[in-house]
Amino acid sequence: MKKLLSVLAVAALLATAACGDGAAGGGSGAADKSIRIAYQAFPSGDLIVKNQGLLEKALPDYKITWTKFDSGASINTAFLGRSIDIAAIGSSPVARGLSAPLNIPYQVAFVLDVAGDNEALVARNGSGVTDVAGLRGKKIGTPFASTAHYSLLAALSQAGVKETEVTIVDLEPQDIFAAWTRGDLDAAYSWLPSLDELKKNGKVLISSKQLATAGKPTLDLGVVSTSFIQAHPEAVDAWRKVEAQALDIIANDPAAAAKAVGQELNLSPVDAQRQLSQGVFLKPADLASDEWLGTEAKVGKLAGNLVSASEFLKSQQKIDAVPDLATVQKSIYVKGLPDVLG
Repeated sequence: MKKLLSVLAVAALLATAACGDGAAGGGSGAADKSIRIAYQAFPSGDLIVKNQGLLEKALPDYKITWTKFDSGASINTAFLGRSIDIAAIGSSPVARGLSAPLNIPYQVAFVLDVAGDNEALVARNGSGVTDVAGLRGKKIGTPFASTAHYSLLAALSQAGVKETEVTIVDLEPQDIFAAWTRGDLDAAYSWLPSLDELKKNGKVLISSKQLATAGKPTLDLGVVSTSFIQAHPEAVDAWRKVEAQALDIIANDPAAAAKAVGQELNLSPVDAQRQLSQGVFLKPADLASDEWLGTEAKVGKLAGNLVSASEFLKSQQKIDAVPDLATVQKSIYVKGLPDVLG
């Protein structure tokens, strides 16, 4: 763990240096009208917001910068380096970020999607693996500290396979596909769009949708640094509104949603629509329900979900301590809900 903290500290310093004075100052002062957004290349409403310039239209006085990240672990490092303000990130890395030793000062302000069949564990054809229990002695690729990593550990635990009985390799999705093609991996837990490529030469052993049914749900969340919320609450409201608009587009205009997502992922509209159909997207009104974010009067069950994820990560010795529910509830940004999403 000391080695991990040392690596994170160095990475945070590098991230800060790379972003210049804006990062060093946190980029979130009230006079600094800029927003630094971290996005990931998976099918979501976040890509629609980016593609259609919805936030730029809503906040014409702000300079908005979109930076692509490959996983939640690197996004957490960027938050530690104060080089981003808003991010699309999985629930497992958020649980890590809110726990010791990271204790990142950010808040969950949106639910982008609930993981369904868009994340899965796949065994490569020729590996001889037909079920999760058959992974003993095998090499599995997944991005560490991601929702896929969390789901992989949950799947192994459910099947009675100890982590020490397999070799787990830390690889980003694009690197997983390269290693897969070379035959270096027996299995991988990843997400779309790279998941589709793995399926062409592999068998799905279990999906995140199945694990959710078994009590280990994962989500893609929108998080905002606490300092940015304090300095620019009106910009956070605008961001939540356009993310809600994107959810409406997915539900009511699937052709427009597929076109936008396809352009961002270099996919045909048909392929983009098929990938979107594998995720679970909430309606904007659902976000303020007791099941998810909740309201100022009552924070929703998402806080408990994150605590449960932290407890599992602690049991796997991935974090030092589990934050209590009250602490996590304070990290759910519910100001203005549900009205702000209208």
